[in-house]
Amino acid sequence: MTPESLRAWRERMRWSQANAADALGLSAVGYRDYEKGKPLKGAKPRSIPKTVALACAAITHRIPPEE
Repeated sequence: MTPESLRAWRERMRWSQANAADALGLSAVGYRDYEKGKPLKGAKPRSIPKTVALACAAITHRIPPEE
């Protein structure tokens, strides 16, 4: 998942960044950094973890999390 596809997912869901962060269990700042592709302290651009991409797919398909 790229920052652009993460943003497109959020826009398809018609959510703000804060709503998306909450749904994914991320901080608002962390989510925003993923969407911007912001690097960690001079490192290469931050990649979006597969767990976040999988959570986006699960939310899209209304698959509830396991308790």
